[in-house]
Amino acid sequence: MSTPRKQVILGAYLGGVNHHTAWWHPEAGSQIDFSSFEHTARTAERGKFDFFFLAEGLILRERAGQIFDQDIIGRPDTFGVLAAIASVTEHLGLAGTVNATFNEPYELARQFATLDHLSGGRAAWNVVTSFDAFTGQNFRRGGFLDPSDRYVRAEETLRAVRALWDSWNADDIVADKDSGRFLARPDAGSFEFRGRQFDISGRFTVPRSPQGRPVILQAGVSPQGRDFAAANADAIFSPYGKLREAADFYRDIKSRAVAAGRSPDDIKILPSASFVLGDTDAEAIEKYRAIRDEQVTGQTALILLEQIWNRDLSGYDPEGPVPDVEPEPDAPPFIQGRAFLHQDRFATVKRLREVSEAKKLTLRETVIDQFERGPIVGTPARVAEKIDDFVNSDGSDGFILGSHLVPTGLDEFVDRVVPLLQDRGALRTEYTGTTLRDNLGLPGLRSAAVPVDA
Repeated sequence: MSTPRKQVILGAYLGGVNHHTAWWHPEAGSQIDFSSFEHTARTAERGKFDFFFLAEGLILRERAGQIFDQDIIGRPDTFGVLAAIASVTEHLGLAGTVNATFNEPYELARQFATLDHLSGGRAAWNVVTSFDAFTGQNFRRGGFLDPSDRYVRAEETLRAVRALWDSWNADDIVADKDSGRFLARPDAGSFEFRGRQFDISGRFTVPRSPQGRPVILQAGVSPQGRDFAAANADAIFSPYGKLREAADFYRDIKSRAVAAGRSPDDIKILPSASFVLGDTDAEAIEKYRAIRDEQVTGQTALILLEQIWNRDLSGYDPEGPVPDVEPEPDAPPFIQGRAFLHQDRFATVKRLREVSEAKKLTLRETVIDQFERGPIVGTPARVAEKIDDFVNSDGSDGFILGSHLVPTGLDEFVDRVVPLLQDRGALRTEYTGTTLRDNLGLPGLRSAAVPVDA
């Protein structure tokens, strides 16, 4: 018996926290004006996307003590933006990135449950963590956590939030006008949670929301992060865009989910991706190269390498060789607020030098070769085929798509690629579910309260 074709899950993000966003483009709009968020969300809903994804920045990044102007600065509050988007959309999920390190479970539970009510069951929480003092200086506790403890706090935060969500049953509000009875039980909303991080009890103010629990998103690459996501998340962001690596990650997360007592289908794998379209493949490749050269200027290339070297490289020629000095891992961070994802600076520098020498690349060309995410490039038909094949080869369950151009970049994908995905039977033509959980094909939840550690 043949395996049924997988449906492609699509999320949309609005760029604004990295050098990929072409803020200088003549057609570019604001990254903070609501019209940009509204346009992107309406476009995604027109394309039958599953959700709109909003990243979060808690501090302005710095280079040598100055604002890091390679990033688009400024990020409005997540809940205000998503609540506003809820009022101009009907089906689109609303996924917000909110930090588990700097927020209390009661606040998080109340805010996401409220968003779920306001949107009719479309809320999702992307759970992220922090441990650095630079970000924490904006907060009362200073935010300084040992890196190994960030997932300890995150897991307990999530358990506490779920305990609050589950303190109300779906049928706790009777509201019988004839009898005058409002609540089915007098202790509705009562909660008590005891743990290493939190010792809280009281009465939760928000009745059970349409989804029961908002959808949980997470990103984790380390073994600890993968275990946390596999045990707790409904969807996880994958950093892998090449099929072989992506398929390995896909299998690993699904197997960890099974080890945690879940079904493989209980968690969805979603890499982020951009795209470049052309009437021919050659035209699309030419457009991609032009965009890439605008994104990775000489200054940008040097700053990206400074994250690895942890030292000032401004005196080096971007069109010259890769720097011959060694990194300084023990020096104070030269760039603050931007995560360094490599485990070994010296090994990374060695690899960059080897690539540069083997391919005869300049410093800037080496950065392009090694740092570029690799958008999906081609004709609309080719891009639709690549997306469909990637998902049905178990590289992922879908993609979170964005564009270098805010806010109109997604329009071309919706107008030219979405109809082809629908023709292939890979994407819905109409929304069929009433909640985000429904549309993602996630299992339903019990309506009654469940144990806090479930």
